[in-house]
Amino acid sequence: MQASRHDSIVYRRLIDALYVEAMVLADDARSYFDDGGRGDRDALDPLTRVTFSCESLKLTTRLMHVIAWLLTQRAVLSGELCASAALDPSRRLIPSADDPMLAAAQLPEKARRLVATSVDLHRRVARLDDVQGATVPEESPARQMFQRLSMAF
Repeated sequence: MQASRHDSIVYRRLIDALYVEAMVLADDARSYFDDGGRGDRDALDPLTRVTFSCESLKLTTRLMHVIAWLLTQRAVLSGELCASAALDPSRRLIPSADDPMLAAAQLPEKARRLVATSVDLHRRVARLDDVQGATVPEESPARQMFQRLSMAF
């Protein structure tokens, strides 16, 4: 009998590692966009400053979606949530709407790196989200057998 993906120690470690990565990136982004990037921001022309602010909000939103998805996976792994509940559309990863690197091209180097790193993390987590529905059976084989037995008698 093959273990499900959610029972795999490798999957658990992957989710934990991605969660730590997302939290560290969120902290780095907060530090930069709140305080550390003040000099970078002040050196920009007014229109690019607006882009800088918009991209910081988009980056934060992207990371919060990733973190929410990872927390859902951790809830499944700990038994607080069943795997099929994680397939609810409200618990799935929200896709990225645009190409953030296009707007980020005019931003300072540190901001571009943070945006690129968050996009990469989102893409990796999106691949996990895309395949998660394929690994969760609609109904357990044991329950199906009980239903067949109850119909037979």
